Amino acid sequence: MKSLRPERAHLLHEVRATVRLALPLIAAQLAAVGSNVIDAVLAGHVSAHVLGAVAVGASIWSLAIVCGIGMMMAVPPSVAQLDGAGRRGEVGTVFQQALWLALGMGALLWFAVRHAGPLIELIGVTASLRHDVQRFLLAISWGAPALTCYFALRGLSEGLSLTRPSMYFSLGGLVLLVPLGYVLMFGKLGIPPQGAHGCGVATAIVLWLELLAFGVYVILRRNYRGLGLFDRFQWPDLRRIGQLVHIGLPMAVTLLAEAGLFVATALIIATLGEDVIASHQVAINIASLFFMIPLGLAMAITVRVGNAVGRGDERGVRYAGFCGIGLTLVTQIFSAGLMLGLPHFIASLYTHEPKVIALAAQLIMLAGLFQFSDGVQVAANGALRGLKDTRVPMAITLFAYWIVGMPTGWWLAFHHGMGARGMWIGLIAGLSVAAAMLFTRFWRSAWKQRWRRHLPMTAPA
Repeated sequence: MKSLRPERAHLLHEVRATVRLALPLIAAQLAAVGSNVIDAVLAGHVSAHVLGAVAVGASIWSLAIVCGIGMMMAVPPSVAQLDGAGRRGEVGTVFQQALWLALGMGALLWFAVRHAGPLIELIGVTASLRHDVQRFLLAISWGAPALTCYFALRGLSEGLSLTRPSMYFSLGGLVLLVPLGYVLMFGKLGIPPQGAHGCGVATAIVLWLELLAFGVYVILRRNYRGLGLFDRFQWPDLRRIGQLVHIGLPMAVTLLAEAGLFVATALIIATLGEDVIASHQVAINIASLFFMIPLGLAMAITVRVGNAVGRGDERGVRYAGFCGIGLTLVTQIFSAGLMLGLPHFIASLYTHEPKVIALAAQLIMLAGLFQFSDGVQVAANGALRGLKDTRVPMAITLFAYWIVGMPTGWWLAFHHGMGARGMWIGLIAGLSVAAAMLFTRFWRSAWKQRWRRHLPMTAPA
């Protein structure tokens, strides 16, 4: 019994540390996706047409978001490993090069979003929606540079195990978005109704305000002093940026593979009519909202695993990863219970149209079924990110989502006449395969000490 006490104490310590890091991150992620929920609710109360336009536009915008965020996800494990190894003086160099990378990514995404018109036509979005979708994208594209730089700041802070700032500024942005979106979309205070375009403008403004506030916070707070963040100006260093890209690009592709599966599903469903896409938008908003809980945990897992790797702590790597995955499964019981138990009530919060509520409730129940596989796959991926193990997980997600998930969904939707429900069953299949393979990957890496190849390199002389 005495031999079990140190193990139990270590387990409890890891659980507490993970929860302490994760709670602000969960709040931050809920606030971030909450902006999509607010947009959907406001748009749904304008009209089904505006909700459909915002749904399609938000789906395309989300591709830009995951590309930017995925690349910036190289920052937290890089900073966490340096922090765990006691090499905080090198953090400033990583951060400045991350900012250069963020600026480049932001400019690229700005251009891509503004020229998404051919994509809208290619995928066959309903003709009545195309004009408003394009106007939404033109407006929101101005927020792309702010988004990438904001996540560089978040990556710095979270890598140092300072997760509360992410919560503060995400919640602050959410509070600002409600009145700003209402005024612009409905036309108040002498401003004409802007509909979907107003939604894009409001979101872009809020992104820039969040970036400005976070930047001022980092400059003024003592927690960030001694890191050499702004001791001297550094021009872009292609070697250091290349190291970040080496880690971040597979993460961006991984996120793009998953988000692309959901976006492609939304765009395919968009060809089935405005009521169907509106129903899908309601269900995907709910699924995305609850997904922020395991995603916040996964971000905390990345930091805890990264710290353990920096210390060279073999047991710490296993505890951080497996405790985090276990906590994630606990949270998914709650999510699945709500979705399976109250689907019609949840759908009615978004719209008063009976047809939309009926179909959305069916899709929400399907979302409840994939909560466990979705939680395991994101938590295991977070643990692997802490090891800076990103290339094999990228290949796994590409296989699971696009070789298994998408063909299954297409086959059921169009060859078996299941429509939107068939596409959602395809999501379940893809996420389940990803969960099994990613968990197995981390299990093998943790027990066979593959993580040692990812120890931070000695600082250059």
